[in-house]
Amino acid sequence: MKKGTSFGAPCLLENVLAEMVISAVPSIEMVRFVNSGTEACMGVLRLARAYTGRSKIIKFEGCYHGHADPYLVKAGSGVATLGLPDSPGVPRAATIDTLTAAYNDISAVEELFKSHKGEIAGVILEPVVGNSGFITPKLEFLEFLRKITKENDALLIFDEVMTGFRLAYGGAQEYFGITPDLTTLGKIIGGGLPVGAYGGRRDIMEMVAPAGPMYQAGTLSGNPLAMTAGIHTLQRLKEPGSYEYLNRITGDLIQGILEAGNKAGHAMCGGYISGMFGFFFTEGPVHNFADAKKSDTAKFGRFFRGLLEEGVYLAPSQFEAGFTSLAHSLQDIQQTVAAAERVFQRI
Repeated sequence: MKKGTSFGAPCLLENVLAEMVISAVPSIEMVRFVNSGTEACMGVLRLARAYTGRSKIIKFEGCYHGHADPYLVKAGSGVATLGLPDSPGVPRAATIDTLTAAYNDISAVEELFKSHKGEIAGVILEPVVGNSGFITPKLEFLEFLRKITKENDALLIFDEVMTGFRLAYGGAQEYFGITPDLTTLGKIIGGGLPVGAYGGRRDIMEMVAPAGPMYQAGTLSGNPLAMTAGIHTLQRLKEPGSYEYLNRITGDLIQGILEAGNKAGHAMCGGYISGMFGFFFTEGPVHNFADAKKSDTAKFGRFFRGLLEEGVYLAPSQFEAGFTSLAHSLQDIQQTVAAAERVFQRI
């Protein structure tokens, strides 16, 4: 901080963190830093359209890719929690090229590619959904998306704002063994400071100015404070045992909560991968947003408030995944499960 927090110009630290991100994430050969996950998703959408010369984009119901106009269609998370089907202030022209399908639904995507042949720039998705609650993909769904995008000269985009560096050091794409064309990342790469990034194949990223004609910039992008935090965060995550520890404490947490809830007579389901978890007040299984909406949101509200009274603060929405971190201790997890057991008896 003594050296300065923002210069409005490139700094050496950007190169250091960029090389770390490139070495970690399978799909990324070049990377552009921005200030948030929303900015990353805005940039990657413009890039996909610029590279392919097409306008239409496929997203999935309940997936959230930031608050840019084209993405606020069946967006999940905060929009779902507040009961807003879309958002006021978004003109029809901004979303006319956004196509939607149910998550994990292969036939729906096939139909969209058939009815909009030669018009689709790309498919963007959360490789593990975090904005409809925690929903895992079927592996055959991810494999199908990789195949159909290649066959149609469209781009596959993983929004790893939530999953990046959480499921594995190389993100969900390393965990599932599926390499997209482009990837977005969020504040996790800067230790929680305001930072994001998008990256991918070199031939695509070279479309971005100043190397190419697609313009995107930001005065605070790649600022030295966020870059320093990012370098130290990734160094810490790369230490042996980091992800094994995350997997252990997250498993103890979600299994403890589900066992306590079922024991108290509440219909629940849920799961976890490494540092990401979620649960629903429904029997399940939950494969998409429609399944997630079957949850008893009133009961979740009582559970949330009960835990808050016990000193435990979860995300205040049934439709939001949770995260553990290396800062959480085994004692933190045990105390949380014990608090949940007490709350389940009251709700």
